[in-house]
Amino acid sequence: MADPFPLSPSLWAATAPAAAPTPPIDADAEADVCIIGGGYAGLSTALHLAEQGISAVVLEAHEPGWGGSGRNGGQVIPGIKYDPVEIREKFGPEAGEALIRFVGGTADLVFDLIARHGMEVPFTRNGWIQGAHTQEMINTVKRRAGEWQQQGVAAKVLNKAEIEAALGSNQYLGGWLDPRGGGVQPLAYARGLAKAALKAGARIHGQSRVAAITRSGNGFEVRTERGAVVRAGKVVLATGGYTGDLVPKLRQTIIAPNSFIVATRPLGDNLAASLMPGGQVSSDTRQLLLYFRKDHTNRFLLGGRGPFREPTSDADWAHLERVVAKMFPQLEGTPFEYRWCGRVALTRDFFPHFHEPEPGFLIDIGCMGRGVGLQSAVGKAMAAWCASGKRADLPFPVVPIEPLPFHALHKLYVSAIIAWYRLTDGGVK
Repeated sequence: MADPFPLSPSLWAATAPAAAPTPPIDADAEADVCIIGGGYAGLSTALHLAEQGISAVVLEAHEPGWGGSGRNGGQVIPGIKYDPVEIREKFGPEAGEALIRFVGGTADLVFDLIARHGMEVPFTRNGWIQGAHTQEMINTVKRRAGEWQQQGVAAKVLNKAEIEAALGSNQYLGGWLDPRGGGVQPLAYARGLAKAALKAGARIHGQSRVAAITRSGNGFEVRTERGAVVRAGKVVLATGGYTGDLVPKLRQTIIAPNSFIVATRPLGDNLAASLMPGGQVSSDTRQLLLYFRKDHTNRFLLGGRGPFREPTSDADWAHLERVVAKMFPQLEGTPFEYRWCGRVALTRDFFPHFHEPEPGFLIDIGCMGRGVGLQSAVGKAMAAWCASGKRADLPFPVVPIEPLPFHALHKLYVSAIIAWYRLTDGGVK
């Protein structure tokens, strides 16, 4: 199977089931909805539209799952960056409660889709552990766990001994366990969504980069670089961290840093048992967080920030390899077999953004590192919007496209922060 990530061959490309055929579009087509972007959001939208009998065509510049959906750490974490009390404060009691229910159910949706469609996706669902790296963050995770407990979640606060036993590392002062979380093989999941959408009747075309979107009567014409045109009543654009200049100024509304991941060779049983024996996934409370887990092949993975640019050599992952040895001394000397990266889309307010630059043209951008569950659920919501035309079906408000002030300087600032983070190995002692 050809590796779709030639810059940095990924573990996921090596271990995912074969992709369904998604040939390039070679003739004009018509559909109720044209979806641009074949990641979790676009594929979920197509699947949920097709299940309602609404015709959908997906146009993907590479192949489904090529972007962040096939390159992330595979952690399925419910919620968003804000906790329930903050969400109510920002959106009010009624809208806030609805949003809490939405973000709280994103992991449920992923595992329900895998089961309902019989997807060939290796997964675990033993929870997500968030480790607190400072005393201040101990207070934060206690509050966070308490707020979700009030929402009916069986969250558990972990003391230092408990989190050390759960992770196999002494780097954290405590933390909390969210039982709703889990892990998937992310490229396998993207390909599973594609197969399910195709089976339901959606059409998906890889290697079909879009060149222009124009209004045509009551609908749109979406022209590809290959020359074929899709005529549709509505358009959904969901290109995430790989957003280009198709929509003016859209790319300037986000920062899209690279998230780098390293993976060891498969571990022996005794060594594997010393690391995360309960099968949870984990990320921590750092601003530039570290995230880690074991996968279905018993490899250990750890991810974090790296250069803003694309990688040029294995040295671009060296800081993460040092972090692994510091956090998990039992892995000292264990070879790393895979190194890869993918871009995440970060908005200024850390909420996903919906834009509707023209009636019937919906844009979704911003995953904030929780794209597996969040964007799967957003796709379902966008399908509901396509069917009804009602903004009330969307979980977040529709907002204007507003570029970040001094966007290029934001990138330079993030690059400087990432350089410091690499220099200090993410603050790991």
